[in-house]
Amino acid sequence: MAGGPGGLPVLRADAVCKRFEATVALNGVDFDVRPGEVHALVGENGAGKSTLIRILGGAHRPDAGQIFVSGQPRTFASPREAIAAGIVTIPQELRLVPALSIAENIAVGDLPVDRLGPIAVVSRARMREQARAVLDQLDLHTDVRRPVASLGFAERQLVAIAKGLRRDCRVFILDEPTAPLEKREVERLFSVLGRMKEQGTAIIFISHQLDEVVAIADRCTVLRDGRVAAISRRGAFSVTDLVGAMTGRSLEQAQAAAAVSGDVILSARPDNTTALDVRAGEVVGLAGLLGSGADKILRRMFGLDQPIEAQTRDGARYFTNPRDAIRAGLGMVPGERRLGLVMSRSVRDNILLPNLDVLSRLGWLDRKAGDRMVMAVMELIDIRPRAPELKVHALSGGNQQKVILAKWLAREIAALLMEEPTQGIDVAAKAQIQGLIRDFAGRGGGALVNSSDLGELALLCDAILPVRRDRIVGRLDRAEGLDERKVRAAIGG
Repeated sequence: MAGGPGGLPVLRADAVCKRFEATVALNGVDFDVRPGEVHALVGENGAGKSTLIRILGGAHRPDAGQIFVSGQPRTFASPREAIAAGIVTIPQELRLVPALSIAENIAVGDLPVDRLGPIAVVSRARMREQARAVLDQLDLHTDVRRPVASLGFAERQLVAIAKGLRRDCRVFILDEPTAPLEKREVERLFSVLGRMKEQGTAIIFISHQLDEVVAIADRCTVLRDGRVAAISRRGAFSVTDLVGAMTGRSLEQAQAAAAVSGDVILSARPDNTTALDVRAGEVVGLAGLLGSGADKILRRMFGLDQPIEAQTRDGARYFTNPRDAIRAGLGMVPGERRLGLVMSRSVRDNILLPNLDVLSRLGWLDRKAGDRMVMAVMELIDIRPRAPELKVHALSGGNQQKVILAKWLAREIAALLMEEPTQGIDVAAKAQIQGLIRDFAGRGGGALVNSSDLGELALLCDAILPVRRDRIVGRLDRAEGLDERKVRAAIGG
C-alpha cells in the first residue's frame, strides 16, 4: 500500500522468545511493520534489539513464537531465505565487496545472463543498466563501474539498499544507519527513506539517536530486558518518553566533572609545529570535519599509521607499531569494533589479550588472577550478560564497545586514545561510558578522544584541539567556555 503506512503487517513477530544459555534475550516479544511505514526499534544495550532483528532477518531461529510474512507463517534457516521472502538487513558493517564495482555488488548473487545455446554469459551491459535504474531511485548518480572501495560510507550504504531494491525486497531492516554519517548525509538518507515509504516499502529503523527516531518514525517500539516496554505512534512520544521507557527512570543530564590537571603524560607534535599535550586527569578532544585528519592523528599516536614522535613518562620515542605504544602505557579504542575485538573469541579472551604479560609468571598464565581481572572489569563497566565465556559476536553493539574499553581499563595504562567511543551506543550506556572516561581521568589517567559528535566533545572534554588539513589549529579550553557552536566554528563547519 503506497503513500503511507497502512494495511496488514508485511512482517510480524508473535510472542517470540530466545535464550542463549542462561540468558533470556527475548521473552514473548510482539512486533510488526506495515507497508509504507518506518517502525523504530529502540532500547538499551542488551535489551534484545539485535536478537530480534537477527530473528527477523533469518540469522537466528526463535526458541518459541512465530514469524509471519504477509500473514503466512514462515521459518527462516538463513538470511538468504529471508531475502528470498523480501526481507533484507542492512547491518552496521556493510556486507559489500570493496574490490568489485558498484554494479557487480548490486547484482552479486543474481547476475543477469545471456544464453548462447547451452552457454550462459554474464550480461555486463544489463547489469550496469539495472544498477543505474535502481540507483536513480535513490538519487545516487555515479559511474556504476567504480569500485565500492572508492566510495564513502554514505554512498556504500545506498549501494547496499539498492542491492535489496533490485531484488524487490519489501522490508528493510536498518541497524544504526546514521551512526557514521554527517548531518547532511543523514538528511540525504532520510530523504531516500521517505521515497521508499511512498513506494510502499516497510522499514525497521534501529538507532540510539533518539531525536532522529522522533523525527522519522511512524511508530516506535521500546524493548527493555527482552520484553516490550512501550509502543507509541508518531506525535505521542518524545526523547524523554523514550529514555524513560528504555531505562525505567527519568532522564538526567550528564554533567562533566571538573578535572584536576597534573603533569603532561602524553605529548606530540603531529604537524611538527603545534603541540598536542594531554595531562594527568585531563580529557582532550580532537575535532575536525570529515577528511580533516583528526582520526589519522589518533592512529599515528598508536603506531597504526605514519610514525610520530611522542613524549611519555618513559621519554620520547617513535611508536612504529601498537606493541610499542602499549608498552609505553597507551591503550586504543578504534572507531570500528571489528578492529578492536576478536569476534570469534570470548569476552574473557578479548579482555585478557593485551594483559597476558602482566598475568604471566615464568611463562605460565595465572588463570585465577585472569578470571578475577575479567569479572572485576565486567562488573565495573556493566557488561551484559555477565558471561565471560560468551563469544563477543553474540553481544549487542554497545556491549562489544564496552569490552574494548574493558581490556584497557583492566591494565594499568597512562593514556587512552579513543575514536568515536560512544558511536552506536544508547543514551544510558553513553552516559555510563562517558562517566568511565571521566573516572579514568580522575584516577590520574589522560584521555585523547576523537568524535564526530561535537556536542559530546563539548560536554566530555577539558580542552578541544580543532584540526584542519592534518594540522592542529588551536586549543579551546573549558575555562573559556565550551559548546558545540564554538567547536563547529573552530573546525570550519
